[in-house]
Amino acid sequence: MTTYAEDARFGVNDTFSAVLPLSYVHAVHESGGRAVLITPDAPDTDVLDGLDGIMFTGGSDVDPALYGEPPHPATKVKPQRDTAELLLLRAAVEADLPVLGVCRGMQLMAVAYGGRLHQHLPEVLGHEGHRPERRASANGRGPKFAHHPVRLRPGSRAHAILGDELVVNSYHHQGVRDPGGLTPVGWCPGDDLVEVVEDPSRTFVLGVQWHPEDTDDFRVFEAFVETANARKMALR
Repeated sequence: MTTYAEDARFGVNDTFSAVLPLSYVHAVHESGGRAVLITPDAPDTDVLDGLDGIMFTGGSDVDPALYGEPPHPATKVKPQRDTAELLLLRAAVEADLPVLGVCRGMQLMAVAYGGRLHQHLPEVLGHEGHRPERRASANGRGPKFAHHPVRLRPGSRAHAILGDELVVNSYHHQGVRDPGGLTPVGWCPGDDLVEVVEDPSRTFVLGVQWHPEDTDDFRVFEAFVETANARKMALR
């Protein structure tokens, strides 16, 4: 799974580091997999040789220059990460390696497939329902996530995994405007924002807009790990 390159504190020192919330690792391990962390520096597709599947995690906005638009004032990008992950994503899809995208990871998938993003959803949708405002509270913060339903298209892989509908946690200000060559198979019924995409021509290419790693519903991770394990056994 991909990692962030960010300043992190170790003891009293801030150090530029490769980091990832441990919730992603926990979700994979609880689902029967083994997490391997991929840093965004020195990218090369040879990293895929030792993997049975690859997950593209959340984080910064995808650079709108990649789909031919100037940045919105609220857009914050990490070009090095975009470059590294697009290289790996395109190679993984070409090799039919199982791919899972979470939040930013789903948005990156849409861009890699020729699509475009909404850069700031409150201006498009007219509400903050996909990213809660951080209001003053006893601990100085508001809720971590917004929550809303997602409906799945019958017959899709996502529907087979998750059923007709579920309530998801949400924290993002960008969203998929055009999925490109991906198939949209899940939507937020309140505003029709795309919440799930997949590539039915591949064994497993699935993106979700929410953060299942921060829940106790690991069905997406279980399906991903199961597919990765099946691929490993078939190649033996």
